[in-house]
Parts: sequence; C-alpha cells; structure tokens
Amino acid sequence: MTAIVSVHLTIRGRVQGVGYREWMRRTATALGLAGWVRNVSADRSVEAVISGPEGVVEEMIAACRRGPAAAEVTAVERRPGEAVAGGFEVLPTRV
Repeated sequence: MTAIVSVHLTIRGRVQGVGYREWMRRTATALGLAGWVRNVSADRSVEAVISGPEGVVEEMIAACRRGPAAAEVTAVERRPGEAVAGGFEVLPTRV
C-alpha cells in the first residue's frame, strides 16, 4: 500500500501574476492530488497544501520548482501539512 502524505509548500520568486495558481490546480488535478493553493500578498509568495501518494507528491514538488513558463521560482520550502481530501482548489489571497 502506498503511503499518503501531506505537505505545506511556500513557493518564492516571480510566482504571482504569471498564472502559477491555475497552473498548479491543473497539474495537481491531472496527478490526482488533493489540496489547495493561494497567493500570499504580504511577501508575494504562493502557498499550497498537497495530499496524495508519496511518489506523486514528490513529482508535484519537482514540478513546482519549475512552475508555469512565465514563473521564475527561486525556492520551494516544505513542511508537514494537514491532510486534505477531495479535489484541488484555488483559495482567495491571504492578506
């Protein structure tokens, strides 16, 4: 049986105004992951929680290091996240 893991990511660089959240929603949905993504206005980062099989989560994290074509990712910070069930959604910006 494959272990299900959840991680909380903070993605830094030029990640706002480049379609990062929608790209992440589409990519995570295609991989069958659950979770959410949102902008953080205070530091112009993107944060996300992703849950799913460990190998697929690692694949998504690797994709997040590249992001969509217009993004310039400088860092992807990870820590344990709370499990999320269901689909993958874009949440409102955190002020």
